[in-house]
Amino acid sequence: MGNILAKVPEEATAEFAAYLRAVRDAATPELGRAAATELVMRFGDQYPAAVACFTEDLDALLAHLQLPARHRIHCRTTNLIERSFEEERRRTKVIPRFTDERSAMKLVFAVLIRCSERWSRVSITDIERHQLRLLRAELGIDPPPTPEEKEVRNGKRKIA
Repeated sequence: MGNILAKVPEEATAEFAAYLRAVRDAATPELGRAAATELVMRFGDQYPAAVACFTEDLDALLAHLQLPARHRIHCRTTNLIERSFEEERRRTKVIPRFTDERSAMKLVFAVLIRCSERWSRVSITDIERHQLRLLRAELGIDPPPTPEEKEVRNGKRKIA
């Protein structure tokens, strides 16, 4: 949000930021897209650089709205990734050179494991699990289950 607001004069920042928050905090992707259209129509002529920056990657800006509402706060920012890189930089200042590739990989995986532990504290309800399954299917991340997998899930597999 900061990079977009930097292109808006200081006297209009509060109003522009309110429109940006309306897009970011929309309840559904459709409402987010509608709020984005409203922002473009309202400010497109006044602040073309800011609106161009905003619309440049609008699909990525709205992607978090497909996730369950409780999880959006964790996914709409790159802070987790940025903190990981910051942690690696901090540790590599202490150890300026790695003796081999393995020691560098150990550091990277230690940071990733730490991030993973933070994510494991995020609780998921059955409804949210279902929403995530639908989203994964929509994005083609998970292939459809084979008939054997369906039998195992349903507990109908026969033991010979």
